[in-house]
Amino acid sequence: MLRIWGRVNSVNVKKVLWAAEELGLEYERLDAGMQFGVTKTPEYLKMNPNSLVPTIEDDGFVLWESHSIVRYLAAKHGMGTLCPPDLRARADAERWMDWAFTFQNAMRAVFWNLIRTAPEKRDMKAVDEGRAQSAKLLEVLERNLEKKPYVAGNAFTMGDIPIGCEVQRWMRVPIERPAFPQVEAWFERLRQRPAFTKSVDIPLT
Repeated sequence: MLRIWGRVNSVNVKKVLWAAEELGLEYERLDAGMQFGVTKTPEYLKMNPNSLVPTIEDDGFVLWESHSIVRYLAAKHGMGTLCPPDLRARADAERWMDWAFTFQNAMRAVFWNLIRTAPEKRDMKAVDEGRAQSAKLLEVLERNLEKKPYVAGNAFTMGDIPIGCEVQRWMRVPIERPAFPQVEAWFERLRQRPAFTKSVDIPLT
């Protein structure tokens, strides 16, 4: 059985859990990271020398890096659905997967200050800068979604998973957000997916 190490409130773990749920996979999730520890144990470091989550073990194959895990699961279990079989379509989906890290970097200060930092210790200047940078990046996603319902075309693919997890945080943190009609409509389409509501759209902690 597939084993997934990571806590449910990690945005990168959510990506893997969402993919596994979309694919209908049986898996065992093991708490790891932050308050759960585990990641600094010799056993875990042997699997993942970065001491981060997520990590998976699939029939003896160990893999870390969330986007690589999503690609692996999609290629193994979802070729033709989550993983586009056409090389160019797949590259398009992977492009948006990688772009999600750009957006994550912009949102990091917003999320950490407003969700995981005590009010008296928050750096609101960093929040404002991160919010502005994130909004500017969302203009790119908005223009892309003017032409298609999902990031890589007419069908939901692995390309939607990483950025969908990142945009969920943008939609749920307590900030003022400029209107992005196409992004908002796409987010609502994601919210209709049971795997998204189960694994991703949960309270931020």
